[in-house]
Amino acid sequence: MFALVDCNNFYASCERVFQPQWKGKPVVILSNNDGCVIARSNEAKILGIPMGAPAFKYQKQFKHQKIKVFSSNYPLYGDMSSRVMSILEKYTPNVEIYSIDEAFLKFEGFDLFDLEKEGQKMRKHIKKWTGIPVSIGIAPSKALAKIANKIAKKFALKTEGIYCIDTEEKRIKALKWAAISDVWGVGRKNLQKLEAIGVTNAWQFSLLPDKWVRKQMSVLGLRLKKDLQGIASIQLEEVQVPKKGIATTRSFEGTLTSFSDLEERISTFASSCAEKMRKQKSSCKAILVFVRSDPHKKNTSCYRNSCVLTLPYATNSTIILSRYAILGLRKIFKENIAYKKAGVMIMGLSPTDKSQLSLFQNNNEKHIALMKSLDQIHKRFGPYRIKLANQDLKRTWKMKQQHLSSRFTTELKDIITVK
Repeated sequence: MFALVDCNNFYASCERVFQPQWKGKPVVILSNNDGCVIARSNEAKILGIPMGAPAFKYQKQFKHQKIKVFSSNYPLYGDMSSRVMSILEKYTPNVEIYSIDEAFLKFEGFDLFDLEKEGQKMRKHIKKWTGIPVSIGIAPSKALAKIANKIAKKFALKTEGIYCIDTEEKRIKALKWAAISDVWGVGRKNLQKLEAIGVTNAWQFSLLPDKWVRKQMSVLGLRLKKDLQGIASIQLEEVQVPKKGIATTRSFEGTLTSFSDLEERISTFASSCAEKMRKQKSSCKAILVFVRSDPHKKNTSCYRNSCVLTLPYATNSTIILSRYAILGLRKIFKENIAYKKAGVMIMGLSPTDKSQLSLFQNNNEKHIALMKSLDQIHKRFGPYRIKLANQDLKRTWKMKQQHLSSRFTTELKDIITVK
């Protein structure tokens, strides 16, 4: 049997754990630079706040309806997610972390256990240790567990946050309830194909001939169909696959016009990418730099451009990547432009210990030792303690975060005080 554990309104729940005065009240979380709504509590959804709503357009509504607004606090959310996932691993070693707030579990050797009771125990355990409410769906396959989770969440009062599809009658009833557009793994193109032949729910999809599904939706669609039939065909991805590309992009609080200001930002973005890459023990062979003016500003030149540079050898050195990123910036920078956004993306990633060596040029051995020391210092004393000379030594991202809460679990100075 499989289970899908999904944290309810995760970002809002993380904020409420340490600020319980907002429980039961409408809460929204904004994206980087407080741009748009990326998460909502149930109360905010009822008030009609849509996902992706531009914050500046809804300021009056937030104030009028007394909606609490938070800037996104990713260090807090990431740490709370890690705590939830570590609890799940106490129940079974077979855990696939699907996203920051979701995980699939596989229960092998639990034939004599009442999984619904185990789920309730797990749910109470997570709530008691972290304060995060979760919904749990249990079924013979991952796709069915996803539907079971939707039922547990939709009918929370009746199901008490957990639903188990453990009989054929429950499976059929669940599939007839689930709209085909809500089925996990059915994308926009496949949805159009299915709706064209009159398929509106998961039950109808599960009855389609294998030959048609394989031809129109590939082998992945066939696996999904088998999963919905209760035949586990989509297995856990237990090994974490390294990212194939890493990017750091930011919109600026204002606009930047000078090359030196943009150089500082691009160098900082390249440094962030390099650090992320070293964490997954990868090196890259190419780097992309882009800049963009403010498209919403009237009576100004609209400009966007990008540049890709191929590195002479695979590297994860902050110094090398920053140097090439600035070279790329020089190629695309134009005077008298008000730049609103810029970013760095690294591509052609490969494991550092399996990188192709060059006959004439290779990674500087001194850089390898230096980057190792840099990462150790940041791990012990916190990020941004040591920077390159062309980075701003006093400030970090310069993001607009007017509603940022404290990093209660990751910064010693932000630890909550109990009176």
